Amino acid sequence: MSSVVLESVLTCPHCLHVARETMPTDACQFFYECPNCKTLLRPNPGDCCVFCSFGSVPCPPIQLQRSCCK
Repeated sequence: MSSVVLESVLTCPHCLHVARETMPTDACQFFYECPNCKTLLRPNPGDCCVFCSFGSVPCPPIQLQRSCCK
């Protein structure tokens, strides 16, 4: 079983600003304010959090779910 990645690079779909963020391990992050344009990001329909929608790596719970089902 692979280890869980805790950092993800979020890309704002409005201004394309990128920011490296540490993901919470105990909850999904539903809101994220872009530090550049101040847009409040929310997950896309069907995604559990902003990291799954806009991040380079999905959130830890999804990573664990995918690794156990391989």
